[in-house]
Amino acid sequence: MTALDLQPATQEIVVDEILPHAPATIWKALTSSVLIARWIMEPSGFAPVEGTRFTFKTTPAGAWDGTIQCQVLEVSPNERLAYSWKGGDDGNAGYGSRLDTIVTWTLSRVANGTRVRLVHSGFELPRNETAFTNMGRGWKSILPRLGEIAGEQG
Repeated sequence: MTALDLQPATQEIVVDEILPHAPATIWKALTSSVLIARWIMEPSGFAPVEGTRFTFKTTPAGAWDGTIQCQVLEVSPNERLAYSWKGGDDGNAGYGSRLDTIVTWTLSRVANGTRVRLVHSGFELPRNETAFTNMGRGWKSILPRLGEIAGEQG
């Protein structure tokens, strides 16, 4: 048995939608704190600059205070944004278990707007099963909201 065999299985959430807006319009909604607050949660300290640390606050659970710790990992304006998404606590099972994942947004111009591809990767199963299930449903509802907010800007 190798060290790789001992690694937990990881899964990713992928949501791919075409929104009827230019990449720059979607980018603005992805990188403006005021607009981010309208389609997902209010970020604290966010800036679309590699290395920037920021947080989101959600419902606490057990030993976890509900803070999601993030760091911007990649910024390519109008094309790609990636950030870490970490939270939870080792003492929690189910909701609020320790989570160490990455959210990547990729924008591609298409004839009728922008293809928005969200990949939220690094869910360790079975530990992160609850987060994987809940966030899988959540991201599917968030992308249309992102499109609505972007549409108000464009």
